[in-house]
Amino acid sequence: MSTTTVTVTGMTCGGCAASVRTEIGRLPGVDSVAVEPAGELVTVQSASPIERAELTAAVARAGYAVAD
Repeated sequence: MSTTTVTVTGMTCGGCAASVRTEIGRLPGVDSVAVEPAGELVTVQSASPIERAELTAAVARAGYAVAD
């Protein structure tokens, strides 16, 4: 089991969190996605490590960005 935490900029509400959760949840191997909009934190549990580029692309599809 692998855990990855990133900061996602621009999330302000539950709807934002749901969009990010849905897009990341579509990535292969993802078991769960926890999103905290107020702190802009996203924690991903997966069977194996998720490539940062894949995670960044999923967040971008939701309309947000991963902070550096």
